[in-house]
Amino acid sequence: MKKILLVCAAGMSTSLLVNKMKDAAKDQGVELEIFALPVSECDSVSDQVDVVLLGPQVRYQKAQVDSIIGGRVPVDVIDMRDYGMMNGKAVLEKALSLMNAG
Repeated sequence: MKKILLVCAAGMSTSLLVNKMKDAAKDQGVELEIFALPVSECDSVSDQVDVVLLGPQVRYQKAQVDSIIGGRVPVDVIDMRDYGMMNGKAVLEKALSLMNAG
């Protein structure tokens, strides 16, 4: 099963987005594991995920996450508008397109 990691600061708002993304995946009939972790914990799962998306509030830590992931999978920042609107469908589509491109 493909896994999407959302990297966040504390995880409160990101957990809401995870739920919205899970709902969108279910609506599309796509089976995925989607979860969120703070940057400090993403190295513990870096070899188990297929794409990493950073919340806009931690975009300044992209270089750190890139070095943890080591180019193994795509790493990108979630669009600020999609994050603010909790647009799980749009964020899911971005993750899927990154996985398909990589």
